[in-house]
Amino acid sequence: MATISEVRDRGVNVRDIAVVARDLDPYEQPLTRAAIQYGVTPVFWTQLRVTRTEPYALVKALCTLFADGDVAATPLLAPLTQRWAPPTDAAGWPLEQSTIHAHLEALPSGRRSIAEWAATIPTHTTDERLTTYCDWLQAHCEPEPTPETVGAVLGPSIDAYRETSVPARQQADAPALMTTETAARATVRVTRLVEQVTHKYDEWLADGTVSRSWDAVRELCELLATQRPGRREHSNARAIDIMEANDVWALSVPIVIAVGATAAEWPAQTDSVVPAELQEAVLSGAGETDIVAPRTMWGEGRDRDHFADAMRAAERGVIVTRYTQTGDGDDVHPSPFLASLNMETVSGQARTQLVSTTPQLPPAIAALLPASGDSDPAPSETSHE
Repeated sequence: MATISEVRDRGVNVRDIAVVARDLDPYEQPLTRAAIQYGVTPVFWTQLRVTRTEPYALVKALCTLFADGDVAATPLLAPLTQRWAPPTDAAGWPLEQSTIHAHLEALPSGRRSIAEWAATIPTHTTDERLTTYCDWLQAHCEPEPTPETVGAVLGPSIDAYRETSVPARQQADAPALMTTETAARATVRVTRLVEQVTHKYDEWLADGTVSRSWDAVRELCELLATQRPGRREHSNARAIDIMEANDVWALSVPIVIAVGATAAEWPAQTDSVVPAELQEAVLSGAGETDIVAPRTMWGEGRDRDHFADAMRAAERGVIVTRYTQTGDGDDVHPSPFLASLNMETVSGQARTQLVSTTPQLPPAIAALLPASGDSDPAPSETSHE
């Protein structure tokens, strides 16, 4: 991120830089922290785990509430904890978590129907928002929902989340706006999910595959949400693209920064119950093992191809970074793929200067940048570790 900050200060557009990792999961949080430190906005090209998002939790909470009939106070208010807001007149929404907790403390114990809770709540709280919420629940609480009912319940709920909760997230978010971006992405994904669920529920009811119930709708939501279709399609013109190596095969960008080029990560070290010796024998087709099909994760082929894709994506040059020790102090060796590169190593002194209070770009990296006024950088195969 220090390199990106200095390169950007020299006039290089953020769209001319891409950061690539073999696996983004362990890098997303540290890169986000570093990006905030250096004033960089990152965009992570990762699959959205929609079942871990708040909009999905809202949909699931509504389905569970309508499916269970008589409920305690906690599941009754569960949609509110996932930032439910009324489809119209949403001023003052969503409710703060502290407010919801206070209401839970004030409400009586025991299980009740939604209608009974609607009659009970006014005697325990003066917050008219709870009355608005219970009135909405009563109007949509249909034990055997039709596809139209499902759409009328879930669709407007997600629309209201987009109009109220996403802006609220933005106001409280860090400068990198990672939480806001995740909420916005999840809202788009769950909106599409609701459309898919409504359509599939209609089909399955016609086929007699499911009965009319909120349990069936909830199961459909989970089934479709766990089918993670492809990578996200999102581009922020003011952000640095941070991508996984298997997504860069068609990328063309002047400067690529490849992180985590260690023997521990690139190629990946995969645990397997099959001994390493037998894996090698199967991969080489030695003896009678030639009738056994090897697993692709045993070999380095995919990781090697992805590494080559990352190198080819760079029009001008590649900056390769790696760590040399683990947190426990164990030495970490460089990726064997680096042996194929013609590299110039940046000295330790230059790296220290780069992250100092008076940062200076290492000369080897500065040489990759186009001269002032040069808008068409010449390609280079040189990489800098």
